Amino acid sequence: MSSRSEIVLGIDPGTAITGYGLVSEQDGELQAIAYGVIRTPAEDPLRVRLVQIYDALRELIRHHKPAAAAVEELFFARNARTALSVGHARGVVLLAVAQSNLPLFHYKPAQVKQAVTGYGGADKQQVQEMVRMLLGLDERPQPDDAADALAVAICHIHSTAMLRLGL
Repeated sequence: MSSRSEIVLGIDPGTAITGYGLVSEQDGELQAIAYGVIRTPAEDPLRVRLVQIYDALRELIRHHKPAAAAVEELFFARNARTALSVGHARGVVLLAVAQSNLPLFHYKPAQVKQAVTGYGGADKQQVQEMVRMLLGLDERPQPDDAADALAVAICHIHSTAMLRLGL
């Protein structure tokens, strides 16, 4: 008897580019359902860009019906303006997920790297290559934001599998 496949939505928030990745796992096999980015035009006012992110995420959730969502915790950039911008996008992401009544999970960047590569200090290329391999993709997912979102979804799937095993 095969186990039921559930979809996890991984999200890499950003105001200019928000990455998303939908991954399912069945009988230990991971599969990319969909991935990509939500781009917002720099010339649009912030309020308009945030609504675009919110609407696009709500539509993704409505269409794919994930069982859970996972978001990477904020990595404090050296640039305060960048951190604030990502914080705005992250807030909208959290709202979209909450209003969709999805369970939401947060992971530190090192946790995501550890879950995907086995090493919490892995670089972006190592993470992207392992995402490609784990999902059986022909090429590394592009752009980086989509690959990061897939990695967050994989991290959640691996984390919940470990919890089920009592590890």
